[in-house]
Amino acid sequence: MNDLWVLLQYLFLGLFQGFTEPIPISSSGHLVLVRQFMELDLDITFEGFLNFGSLIAVLIIYRKDIIRLTTNSLSYVFKKNKDGANDFRFVLFLIIATIPAGVLGVLLEDWISKTFNEGLRAVGIALLVTGIALWIIRNIRGHKGEAEVTAKDAIIIGLAQAVALMPGISRSGATIVGAMLLGLKQETALRFSFLLYIPVSLGTMIFSVKDMVGAGTFQTLWIPLVVGLIGAIVASYYALLWFMNIMKNGNLKYFAFYCFAISAIILLFLA
Repeated sequence: MNDLWVLLQYLFLGLFQGFTEPIPISSSGHLVLVRQFMELDLDITFEGFLNFGSLIAVLIIYRKDIIRLTTNSLSYVFKKNKDGANDFRFVLFLIIATIPAGVLGVLLEDWISKTFNEGLRAVGIALLVTGIALWIIRNIRGHKGEAEVTAKDAIIIGLAQAVALMPGISRSGATIVGAMLLGLKQETALRFSFLLYIPVSLGTMIFSVKDMVGAGTFQTLWIPLVVGLIGAIVASYYALLWFMNIMKNGNLKYFAFYCFAISAIILLFLA
């Protein structure tokens, strides 16, 4: 019975994290809440492992774009095919945008972990900030496609992603808000945001697995972890498709309302 309960807990956590990761409500902030209510001994390495499930979902949904960008970029570099120039620039800007979060993630790892484990009030304030940012861009319609993205855009979006290292600030929300304020079309903003998620998620997953193996967590709980990972893949896949449809229909305000409500509950009753 205990083993079944552990499996169900990890399945729930995988589904929960997987569903909240692609949508702009902060999966890390919500895991802080789950940790409080379920009294689970979670840490940031566990979230990093579950993020791999979201990564797999992103790879599946954006597989055609990934293949196109990779093929055309390689063709431009090795065959001097000018038709691949725009795709090569887009990939280059994705790499540039990855740097801020990568550097700050290493420098602020201890602070982020402490906030993840103790900062309920900080999460409430961060969710309020996320809601305000989503409200600001709710009616914005950009005009810039992939070919119009600049290095300056990439740096600013990368800095927005770095801000989202704090639990409660949504990564997808921060990067999409940044992209929309810079004039990117909704489709381009979404694509840039979730392709940008790939290198960050890979790095997080590698460090998380290393830490979990070192602590013996993976060896003793590998079955529940795999169950949670599968749950995260399925939930992230359908959540991302749902979010893409919401973006297309211009309904971001509902996520802002949700962030306001959860923030109010935390700050007024829980923190």
